[in-house]
Amino acid sequence: MTASSRLLDLRYLAFSLLVSTVCSLGPARAQDAPKTGGPTPSPPGAAVYFVDVKDGQTVPPNLVVHFGLTNIGVAPAGTDHPNSGHHHLLIDTELPPLDQPIPSDFNHLHFGAGQTEAQVTLQPGPHTLQLLLGDKDHIPHTPPVMSPRIHVTVAGTPAPVASYDRTPSPKGARVYFVGLSDGSYVTPNPVIHFGLVNMGVAPAGVSKPNTGHHHLLIDTALPPLDQPIPNDFNHLHFGAGQTEAQITLPLGQHKLQLLLGDENHVPHDPPIMSQPIRVFVTATGIRPVSQQIPQRRRRH
Repeated sequence: MTASSRLLDLRYLAFSLLVSTVCSLGPARAQDAPKTGGPTPSPPGAAVYFVDVKDGQTVPPNLVVHFGLTNIGVAPAGTDHPNSGHHHLLIDTELPPLDQPIPSDFNHLHFGAGQTEAQVTLQPGPHTLQLLLGDKDHIPHTPPVMSPRIHVTVAGTPAPVASYDRTPSPKGARVYFVGLSDGSYVTPNPVIHFGLVNMGVAPAGVSKPNTGHHHLLIDTALPPLDQPIPNDFNHLHFGAGQTEAQITLPLGQHKLQLLLGDENHVPHDPPIMSQPIRVFVTATGIRPVSQQIPQRRRRH
């Protein structure tokens, strides 16, 4: 074999390897986009998108986000209605497992009352945003209905919010944690039960005397009581009228507090709130057993 023929063979081999590599990468890249979610089917052509927030945009700290939908309707969490779902806003996080309930934590904001817009409070600096629709059980559809992940930059300081007329609360009304007390140990995905006395529960947007809906404050102080409760990493809204919720907490110590809001998410007058409690998150939800090395007895 001549030198020139060996060179041709080597070039052909290199070309074949290149074609093989490209062909093998093609299907993998096509599979990068998740296609399977939970048991609820989404209609053909269903899509969710940000109406007025664009990738690379600079936005204010108190950002009003409008959720756009195509070929699918909106229904509150818990409502079993075909071709519908409710919105979740993912902030600074990757997609969660698409065949499980979307977490309710610092980075996954739920809009279970069927909201199509929301004001969120973001710290100055870069952030990522993504919309993901969930079915009645907060599980993404199949195929999942989600927007592209976009990047925004928050500039400036939050603008002052006007005071609201607060809704009076009935005498003796109180809210409390059921089965959870200060110093409790919990798993990273505890189900929190909300107890309420002398007052009813109504979804956000529903004006009904002596009612409200729950908000869970995590690792934060009380917000201003004459303004809507913030919707951010530390203030979880349960505007569909939920009386329990599964949340996701990192390992370690956390502070939890319940605060009721009226139809506009504004605390009542006087406010209906629980005492803040400390919980300790461990992998098992059980207090670790301290291992002490037994001391040897001294010989006399």
